[in-house]
Amino acid sequence: MTVSSPLHIHLLGICGTGMAALAGILKELGHRVTGSDEHVYPPMSTFLEGLGIPIQNGYTSNNLENRPDVAVVGNVIRRDNPEAQAVEELGLPQLSLPEALNRFLVGDRRSLVVTGTHGKTTTTALLAWLLYAAGRDPGFMVGGIARNFHTNYRVGRGPWVVLEGDEYDTAYFDKRPKFLHFHPQIALLTSVEFDHADIYADLDRVTAAFEAFVGQLPPASRLVAWGEAPLVRRVCRRAACPVIYYGLNADSTWQARNLAAVIGGMRFQVYREGKPWGEFVMPLMGRHNVLNTLGALAALAEAGLTTAELAPALLGFQGVKRRLESWGEHRGVLILDDFAHHPTAVAATLAAVREGCPGRRVVAVFEPRTNTSRRAVFQEPYAHAFNDADLILVREPPDLWKVPEGERFSSAQLAQDLRRQGKTALAFPDTDELLAGLVPLLQPGDLCLIMSNGDFDHLVPRLCRELDG
Repeated sequence: MTVSSPLHIHLLGICGTGMAALAGILKELGHRVTGSDEHVYPPMSTFLEGLGIPIQNGYTSNNLENRPDVAVVGNVIRRDNPEAQAVEELGLPQLSLPEALNRFLVGDRRSLVVTGTHGKTTTTALLAWLLYAAGRDPGFMVGGIARNFHTNYRVGRGPWVVLEGDEYDTAYFDKRPKFLHFHPQIALLTSVEFDHADIYADLDRVTAAFEAFVGQLPPASRLVAWGEAPLVRRVCRRAACPVIYYGLNADSTWQARNLAAVIGGMRFQVYREGKPWGEFVMPLMGRHNVLNTLGALAALAEAGLTTAELAPALLGFQGVKRRLESWGEHRGVLILDDFAHHPTAVAATLAAVREGCPGRRVVAVFEPRTNTSRRAVFQEPYAHAFNDADLILVREPPDLWKVPEGERFSSAQLAQDLRRQGKTALAFPDTDELLAGLVPLLQPGDLCLIMSNGDFDHLVPRLCRELDG
C-alpha cells in the first residue's frame, strides 16, 4: 500500500494501546505523525520514539502550532481538554480511532471484524495469523500483543483487514460503541453478556448496542455467531445478512466434536452442516478456546480458505500475551498470567487449566480491577466462578473510592462466600500483603494462575523473583 499525498496527522492520547498502534500504522503508510499525552513513559514512549514519532508531554494548544491536516482524538480525551478545544477552535478535521482505522488501514480492502463480550482479542489474533500463514498478507489491529507478530498491528498488502470490534464508547464527541463505525464483509460475534458498567446501565443496554451493530450489516455480508447462547440468537435476529452459527451443539452449521485435551492444547473435529470438515489441533488450552477457534475457522471458510490451508497454520499459532501466558516453572510452581476479569472468563480460564494441566493443585490469584468488577454487580457471580480452583487469593479492588460506597465490590465478602462452599480463600488489602501471603503457601507441583486486566502491581515478575530467590 502506498500513500499518494502524505498528511500530517496528530494524535491526542497517543500513548494508549490502540492509539499507539494507529500511530505505527500511519507512520508505515508514509504519513507524518505527531502526538500528545499526559502519561508519556515506557513502554509506549520508547515504542513511539523508536518509530521516530515525536510526542508532547501534556495537552496544550501549543502542540498544534505546526497545524496538522487531521487530528485523531482518543476516547481518553474529555470535552474540557484544552488541546481538544483548540482542535475545534481551529476547525481542524478530527477523527476517532475507529474512523481513522476505516480511512487509513481498511480503505478499499475487505474487513473481518470480531465482536463480543469474550474472546475478541484471541480470536482476532488467530484470524490474523491464519490469514498470514495461508499467504493472504492481512492487515490487522488487535487489543493485545499477538505473539506471532510481536505487535498488536500490521498494515499488510493483502485483501483482508482483521479488526477487534469494541463495544466501548468512541470519543467524547461520539458516545456510540466503536464497533458501529465498522462495516465488515464478515462479522464474528462470540458472546453477549453484561460488562462495562461505567457506560452501560444494564444488560438490555449492552444487548441494544450489539443489536445496532448486527442491524447495520449489509445484506451481502456474513455474520458468524456463537449459536449456543439464546441472547446471541436474539441479537442475530436483527441481521439482514445470512447468519452462520457455530458451537458444540448439533443445530449449529459449524460444530466441534470429540474434544480432547492434549499437551499444551486441544484436539477436536469440525463438522460443517453435519458432515466432517477436518480434524484440528490447536496450541491453546480450554473449551472456550475451541469455540474461539471454531468461530475463526467458520469465518475464514466464508472468506474462501480451506481445511488444507487452515489445519497446519493453526499449529503455529502462539497466542496473545497475557492470555494464559506461561512464565515457566519457578521452584516447581508453574506460573500462568491471564487477562481474565469477567466472572465468565474467570470460570472458563480456570476450567481450561484444570483440564489442560491435570494433577496440579490450582492456585487462583485474582485482582478485580475493571470499572465493572469493582462494583457489587458481580459480587454473587464471582462466588461461583472459582469452582476449578483449590486455593483462591483475592486483593481488594484498587481505586475503590471511585465507586459509590453502596455499590462497591468486596473481596473480603467473596473470600467468605467461597469459604462457605468449602474452598480455601483469602482476601488481602493490597498486592504487597497478597504476595507475602502467597509465597509460603505455594508448593512444588502447583499451578499458580494470576488474573487481572492490569499489571497487578507487577505481581507476576515479582512472584517469579521471590520463588527463584
